[in-house]
Amino acid sequence: MDRRTLRLLPALAALALGACASDRGAYPTLERRAAERVNGTAPVVSPDTAPAALPAPPSADLIDQLDLALAQARTADARFRQQTPRTRDLVANARGAAVASEAWSVATVAVADLESARSEAMTALADVDALYAAARIAGDDATAIESVRSQILEMVASQDAVLDSLKDSLAI
Repeated sequence: MDRRTLRLLPALAALALGACASDRGAYPTLERRAAERVNGTAPVVSPDTAPAALPAPPSADLIDQLDLALAQARTADARFRQQTPRTRDLVANARGAAVASEAWSVATVAVADLESARSEAMTALADVDALYAAARIAGDDATAIESVRSQILEMVASQDAVLDSLKDSLAI
């Protein structure tokens, strides 16, 4: 902006603000107008006085299936944990070795064995997921299933972390 425009700016602002002033002294009311009123009534709904039904306890068959899946996952996790130290040693020996060398191949097979143990836990998780989906679709309480599912998920997540670190070391 040039200097002339800058000098005129305060005068223009004063004129614009002066145009907003009113000599009437009477301002519009803030009361609700007739068009703003709501007419009609809604039907009165009586509150539900019936107590909420307690969820049915899980069936004996469901508990057996959950116990079996959890036992399968724990067995797989124990096998995984038993094999992990040996696999870590083999991967450490293969670090820096050429791809397809003897050390690299042995370490890769050991990692595959760990993945096999993890897959058994994943099978148990898939079985529990199927039970969970069926319960949710039927509208049944899935609290017991969620508990077992979260335990198996923790095992699998821990196994995934170990496998990821080993694979990163081998660059596979």
